[in-house]
Amino acid sequence: MDALSDLLAPHSETIGKIAGTITTLQFLSGIALLNDIRKKGSSDIYPIGPFLGGIVLTVLSLKLGQIMGDQPMINVNVIGFAINSIFLVGFYYYASSENKSKIWVKIGYATLFLMACIAYANFEDPKRIEFRLGMLITSILVWLVGSPLLNLPNIIKKKSTEGMPFPIIFAGQLVATAWTLYAVSIRNHVMVYQNLFLWVLGGIQLVMFMIYPSTPAKKPAAKSEKKKEK
Repeated sequence: MDALSDLLAPHSETIGKIAGTITTLQFLSGIALLNDIRKKGSSDIYPIGPFLGGIVLTVLSLKLGQIMGDQPMINVNVIGFAINSIFLVGFYYYASSENKSKIWVKIGYATLFLMACIAYANFEDPKRIEFRLGMLITSILVWLVGSPLLNLPNIIKKKSTEGMPFPIIFAGQLVATAWTLYAVSIRNHVMVYQNLFLWVLGGIQLVMFMIYPSTPAKKPAAKSEKKKEK
């Protein structure tokens, strides 16, 4: 890894800008998911994680970027927070009355969690909080990216990836690749392992799209219906 770091180090600023641009495009990939929700007229079958989790991650990453003095991280997460907030409003708009109350509960939990994390970061030793906040962000990313895999038995049973946000997952692969290269260039091992692990999780999900279609499998016609046709 040292040899690759030496090769990429002179270009770290450029790589950071490219990674930031790709990440911004990833945030915008939620447009495709929101459009699907609009067509169906409901967001109930989709997880709120990509949007609410995106807000949590951008706030924490923004705080980490300020601690590290990393301007590319700061810029991209300010934009990401704004985009995810708009998408969350759209997700809420298309939710059923029953789900809207659940969304408010989740927003409340997320807000309390962020307040606690930021308060802790403001009082902790900057040298310690950089590592600890980085590990926390990694844990949330692993949960957020890997959570669709918890639905794997149902995907196999239905033989369909319906409800899985392909544009976001695919864009996440590009983001993980870009930030891995940036992390290598600045010799940040936590970021390297974090993004490599995310790349593997995303890759598993993309394989699911190669195996199963995004539309539900058609159920075989009932025997009684077949007899009538005869």
